[in-house]
Amino acid sequence: MIKTLRAMRQDSLLRGIVKNSSYLFSSNSVAIVLSMFQGIFAARLLGATDFGILAGVIIPFASDIHRLVSFRMSEPVVKYLNQFLAEGRKDRASATVKGAFLVETMVTLLAYGVLALAAPLAARYLVKDAQLDSLFLLYGLFLFTYIGYETATGVLQAWNKFNQLALVRLIQSGVTAGLIFAAFLSNGGLLQVLLAYLLGRTLEGVIVLILAFRLIRLELGVDWWRTSLKLMPERRELGHFALSTNLQGTLNLIFRDSETILISLLRSPAEAGYFRIALAVINLVTMPIDPFIAPTYREVTRTIAERDFDLTRRLLKRVSIISGAWTLAAGGFIGLFGYWVVPLMYGAEFRPAYPALLLLLIGYGFANFLHWNRPLLLALGKPAYPIKSAAVTGAIKTVLTFLITPVYGYLAEAAILSGYFLSSIGLNVWRGRREIAAREAADSQ
Repeated sequence: MIKTLRAMRQDSLLRGIVKNSSYLFSSNSVAIVLSMFQGIFAARLLGATDFGILAGVIIPFASDIHRLVSFRMSEPVVKYLNQFLAEGRKDRASATVKGAFLVETMVTLLAYGVLALAAPLAARYLVKDAQLDSLFLLYGLFLFTYIGYETATGVLQAWNKFNQLALVRLIQSGVTAGLIFAAFLSNGGLLQVLLAYLLGRTLEGVIVLILAFRLIRLELGVDWWRTSLKLMPERRELGHFALSTNLQGTLNLIFRDSETILISLLRSPAEAGYFRIALAVINLVTMPIDPFIAPTYREVTRTIAERDFDLTRRLLKRVSIISGAWTLAAGGFIGLFGYWVVPLMYGAEFRPAYPALLLLLIGYGFANFLHWNRPLLLALGKPAYPIKSAAVTGAIKTVLTFLITPVYGYLAEAAILSGYFLSSIGLNVWRGRREIAAREAADSQ
């Protein structure tokens, strides 16, 4: 063990990932505390039903529609910017960024149009109150400040500005927490808390765009936007990559990130509130690991491009050791003391969130440990496989959700979601390791 730790300390590639992750980890550590305060004061102020309506339905519904129609442009931007900058082709890098911004602008405007059409139905069937449709439209206004957000994030990641992204997220968390605390002190209601979340996300979107445009002008020149779109990556290749990431995001949305909406639809907003609290506590386990994903993807892409598969395997093993150690420590603490901690923080009304928390720890802990499963397949040029694994396992999950959850409630959904993580991620890891072994065998011939 000591030998392994010493080797990890001397691993320059791992140090680079940890350095970039540390910026996000530092901000996320503070953001965890601020996010917990947000949830605590919002839950205590609103109660289980109204908290479930806001945090379990309205906020995820608007965000999910945006994700449904948009592309995960940050991943194509990182991939092609790194490629063209390494080739010294700033003109092609400029065209890539320009095209990505244009596409994202169109789909973001489309997202708000879809939200406007869907809001009356969501109010009637999800929150069971048709008069609340205006709240969906109000919160959805953040989309207009998120025009180009994914592209801007990819730009900052490609130029290693993880520290700036970390600072923005910290500012957003601080502003949102402060506004929710003010609403708590003034005994505000659902509208005041919604506005706090809306202003926080608006601020985040605006700052990220400003930072990205400044960086683009500095690195690519003030006339970058005049570059012809004909210099973009080959459209078929770019379209395939972007469509694959969009489909992956859509599948995640349907099978993984819409749980509170489904629970509200099939059961009640109150149970959605319990589930949302369980997810909030799970953030203590997942948020410190999330910062590893983007830097790991960046480095794995490089090692695979260089066909250094031993280095790739070593890197994945070592980031797994780091994520596994944290997951065991944080998950163990939550499992042992969550029964008392949850009602202490959120109020006795939310104690039913604890058993859901235990069930979710299984799936999210597994996802934490193998957080590199999808980035590895993307780096190997296999973006379609995670879609297939998610589609197959997610289809089974959906059937189980509609058969079991209406009868057994949010606890059944927590168990089903954990099973989905175990099966889909397990398939991705198996496929990635198999592909590396096949390439090594081909190189040795």
